[in-house]
Amino acid sequence: MGHFDGEGYLYLGDRRSDMILSGGANIYPAEVEAAIDEHPAVRSCAVVGIPDDDLGNRIHAIVQAVCPVTDNELRTFLAERLVRYKIPRTFEYTSEAVRDDAGKVRRSALRAERS
Repeated sequence: MGHFDGEGYLYLGDRRSDMILSGGANIYPAEVEAAIDEHPAVRSCAVVGIPDDDLGNRIHAIVQAVCPVTDNELRTFLAERLVRYKIPRTFEYTSEAVRDDAGKVRRSALRAERS
């Protein structure tokens, strides 16, 4: 998916199949992941939509941290970078890599493990 700006430049976002529909808003995981990856305690992350009865999907971040970090620290950090509805509702921390050897996130597998 992508969009054109006012000057006609094309900006590519994420695959449509990766888009998370949460509370009526379209959320692209790559945008949220880029913001989380800016945190100095984060090595890598992946963002997926987890089924939610009220929202349709809730944003869930799987974080591989280099040192301890709390949900509140990440939420405060992300509040300066993302609009409120794009901030993950839940966080999960892992010591394992969230990307494969090619650096790609296997979202369908991550979603299946958590649904």
